[in-house]
Formats: sequence, structure tokens, C-alpha cells
Amino acid sequence: MKSKILFFLLLTNSILRSQTGGENSFAFLNLPFNARSAALGNDFITSKDQDLNLAIQNPSLLNPLNNRQVGFNQAILASGINYGMLTYGKAMKDLNTFGSFRYVNYGNMNRYDEAGTNIGKFYAGDFILGAGLAKQINPLISIGSNVNLIYSQYETNASFGISVDLAGTYEIKEKNLTMTALVKNAGYQFKGFQKDSRATLPTEFQFAIGHKFKHAPFRFSLLVHHLNKFDLTYIDPSLKPTIDVLTGDTIAAKLPGFGEKFFRHFTYQLELILSKNLHVRTAFDYHRRQELKLAQKPGIAGFSFGIGMYFKRFSLDYGLIAYSSAGFNNLFTFSTNLGKWRSAK
Repeated sequence: MKSKILFFLLLTNSILRSQTGGENSFAFLNLPFNARSAALGNDFITSKDQDLNLAIQNPSLLNPLNNRQVGFNQAILASGINYGMLTYGKAMKDLNTFGSFRYVNYGNMNRYDEAGTNIGKFYAGDFILGAGLAKQINPLISIGSNVNLIYSQYETNASFGISVDLAGTYEIKEKNLTMTALVKNAGYQFKGFQKDSRATLPTEFQFAIGHKFKHAPFRFSLLVHHLNKFDLTYIDPSLKPTIDVLTGDTIAAKLPGFGEKFFRHFTYQLELILSKNLHVRTAFDYHRRQELKLAQKPGIAGFSFGIGMYFKRFSLDYGLIAYSSAGFNNLFTFSTNLGKWRSAK
């Protein structure tokens, strides 16, 4: 049980992208629930195409191509933890809609009393039931919104809340340029794990711009995250001033400067479109690297990678996020359009 809890604390610390453990409830809202987003650094909100799974993060990306599309997403983590998502899209006359179900399964754990005696097992899990819609205002602008009902059950303790995502996307198709503004996880915890105790949700403001080069097989996106909180750095309380052995002067502990704080807000995302059927992806999150790299062996912490394979009636995606040399997150996505199978039959 201890190993699972320890791993979960490490995971939620990384998805919050800052050392703010305990400040927010329902941190699992920020998990990358689809492989394409995972490969592109967790939040990918600038591609308005047939991928319905992206609408979970940015509902304004919903479009008629998502009609009757189904997405199955699964992540596999250490210590037996797994999580996933099921999505379904439906296009209406003036609106595009979708429904989703997300879960995090921590499995069964041993329960102990004060004396350390095993007295059975208990279950722990998180669940999100969501729905969203989008509307094309004009040829350039679309808006969208998600509403999520959130429930967590840890042994006999339960919590319930609601969150809303609001987004707007500006797309110039002839220039292959997309810009998005997003407010995610704005909401309220109706019932906390403890009586009369509630915490805020991990609300975040984001902006992103994406561009597909006309004469090169690249789609580049720049995500600016946590616009509502400038300083994402962690100040180690153990840092103390030092004394210069030659002069005897006191040297203050080095603190993060403006540049360090500024560049922690950027995630760099790149899709290499090798062909219509094969896409390769990578991203770099500077803040994640700074927070989770091992001092003596930073490795590829902060990087993520993935691949997408597109077939006639379905697509397969894989994404890998490197949290540190000690931990990785693997995600798989299977997507298909039910209309294509029906027409084929």
C-alpha cells in the first residue's frame, strides 16, 4: 500500500507542474488521458481534426469529423495503477457534442489497524463523467465547454465535485494556423474527504498557438500553461546562506530569477507528419524537467514521445512521458468511426 501511495504522490506532483501538493483537490483531472496528448507533453490543444480525444482538454476543437467517433484510451503505471478514458462524439445541426468517462484505478490495498494487524482490503479509485459541446461561431472562431462530475472513493472516505472547461479557438485554415485560449478545471468540491473541509480545484489558464508548415512535414505548437500563476518554482527550505571563507562575507542562497520563472510556463510540441498514415511526436516541458529530474542523472526528464498510425477505419496512438529516470507513463489509444464500419458493411 505504501508503494502505491508514494507513486501516486509523485505522479500528482508532476501533473500539477509545481510543488503545490495539498493545495488542490482532484489533481487527477490533469492526467494525460490520451496517447497523442501524452506524446506532446500532456496538454495538446491546437489541432482541430478527426481526433475526438483532444476535445476532452479543449472542447472548442470539436467538429463534424468527430461525428460517431469512439475513443478507447488506456494508461499503464507502476505498482498496478492504471487509468483510462472512453469517449463518443455526435454532430448535430448547429452543435458538436461528446460524452466521456474517465477513471483511475489504484486497485485493492491492505488495511491495517493501529497495531499493524492486517484486517482486510479496501479499494481506491477516481471517476469523471463528462459531457461537452462546441459551436462554430464563424469560419474562423469556435467556442466550446465541458462539464465534469467528479467522484473519488478511498476506503470509506469519499469526495464529490464538479468542474467546467471553457475554450475558444481561432483557426485560419489557408495558413494552417490555430490559436486557442482555455480555462480548465474551474469548479467546486461539494464534499471533501473530511467533514467541513473543502479544497480548490487545480484551475489553470492556458494559451497555445500551432502552425503546420506548408512545404515541410512539421506541425509545431507552443503551449503557455499556468498563466494564472507566474511563479511555479519551489524554494527548498533547507537552503541556507553560506560564508565566503576568504572574505567572511555572507552569501545569500541562490533563488530562481525572472528568466527561470518565465520559461517554466512553456511546453514545446512537434509533430512530424511522415505520411498520411504515420505521425511521429515529441515535446519538451522545461518545468517538468526542473521539478522531477534527478540531480546526478537527469536523463530525459521533461521529454515525451509518441507515434500515431492511421488506417482506413481506425487509428492507433502511443505516447510516453518521461517524468524522471525513475518513472515513465505509457498510454495507448484506439479510435474509430462507427460510420465507416457501417458503410463498409
